[in-house]
Amino acid sequence: MAIAGDVAAAATAAEPITVRCPRDGRVIDTVTASTAEDVRCTADRLRVAQPGWEALGVRGRAPYVAALRDWILDHEARLLDLLQAETGKTRPDAVVDLLSPLDAVNHYLSHGAGYLAEQRPRPHALAARTKRLSVSYRPYPLVGVISPWNFPLGLSLLDALPALIAGCAVVLEPSEVSPLTVLEIGRAWRQELNAPEVFAVLGGAGATGEAVVDAADYVQFTGSTRTGKAIMRRAAQTLTPVSLELGGKDAMIVCADADLDRAAAGAVWGGMFNAGQVCVSVERVYVEAGVHDAFVDRVLAEVRTLRVGPDGEVGALASEPQAALVEQHVAQAVGAGAVVRCGGARVAGAGTTFAPTVLTGVNHAMSCMTEETFGPTLPIMRVADADEAVRLANDSPYGLSASVWTRDRERGRAIARRLEAGAVNVNDVIVNLNQVSLPMGGWKQSGLGTRLGGAHGLRKFCRAQAITEARLVPAREPTWFPYTRGRQSLVRRLVRLTVARGRRRLSP
Repeated sequence: MAIAGDVAAAATAAEPITVRCPRDGRVIDTVTASTAEDVRCTADRLRVAQPGWEALGVRGRAPYVAALRDWILDHEARLLDLLQAETGKTRPDAVVDLLSPLDAVNHYLSHGAGYLAEQRPRPHALAARTKRLSVSYRPYPLVGVISPWNFPLGLSLLDALPALIAGCAVVLEPSEVSPLTVLEIGRAWRQELNAPEVFAVLGGAGATGEAVVDAADYVQFTGSTRTGKAIMRRAAQTLTPVSLELGGKDAMIVCADADLDRAAAGAVWGGMFNAGQVCVSVERVYVEAGVHDAFVDRVLAEVRTLRVGPDGEVGALASEPQAALVEQHVAQAVGAGAVVRCGGARVAGAGTTFAPTVLTGVNHAMSCMTEETFGPTLPIMRVADADEAVRLANDSPYGLSASVWTRDRERGRAIARRLEAGAVNVNDVIVNLNQVSLPMGGWKQSGLGTRLGGAHGLRKFCRAQAITEARLVPAREPTWFPYTRGRQSLVRRLVRLTVARGRRRLSP
């Protein structure tokens, strides 16, 4: 996403977007890129409809969102075919992309009214009890969602549908790499479900995304750290709040007392699921020296059972640039002394498909251990102990998630608390994404803000409004003008009674 330059000038020259299947390069469809003017006009229409949408309340909005959920389920096979074609995913990975976010949507449909209900805080002190306090959650009128290419549907739904449930209007721009399935969802809302005009999906690339940032009252972005920084700079010009889920280089720590069979299976699935194109995939593995070789043997045995292709376990990478990046990381590591234990190259005749790859003899001088690879690679490093593993895991600008593997649960929790990451799984991997009650967000350069997290998953799309009402209504408050000597003495005594403790309350 290019943020620099004049948005309107760039957008008027927008070229149609050609969407190709990464497995074989065939053209699937072309998409008209929305210009900045298209975005502004769409935003204006959504803003007109949003107050009526907010007035429905969560229970009034829920049937429309539920109807979209049901439409997705009713058209599952067709949507999966399209999703596979534009992303190169395997069928099981496409199913996860399409269906797993609906669990979170169901949670918010069931609990949204309670999460957004007016709160009545207790006054903090005796003097404050003369006031009635309340907090209400008012939705941002227009939320802009810019979603990534690796889970184009799943991450779009996880952001756009909670925002709709919260009462916002939503303009969604999917990645130009894989926009087709998301555009179909937007078409269904508009043309088949007869839903209010508070949700629009616009195809486009950098200039379209810039216009979305300019038009929105709140921006949710998922993607690279570089682009996230550019979005934050642009949003700062209008003080538009942003939530950013950015890059990751997630570490896996395998202790000597770990269940090596489970850890190896977890490493392979965590590193190869969706061809490694997962924000919280296992990107680097640190194994205590005493079990390093045994662990590597188990990993190799697991990887050698994997099948590549649309009906196997490992699909294609989403684009040619992504495949080239994975090749670059592997080549750089080998040139610096790493050993390819399996894989290491593209699968012949399968487009961007990269063979599941295991590297050993790696270190932090190699990009495969320090930069986000986003491919089906597992670099495994031998470490002396868990302390060295923690130090190396934290030696990164990223901090999205991590995992710790040990039979000692208390030790696992202790190691987890030492890691500089927004989420840590103990004896598991990636599963934190499915926990709707937990916040999902990164530390350091892995992001700003979180998604999900129970009530937070809806309240993040709202502005908290505090209302204070006087319970007692004398003609004049003691703190108001005029500042007479008697009033000053009374106020001072009242304040001392409130803030002082012990005998000081009675001191002159």
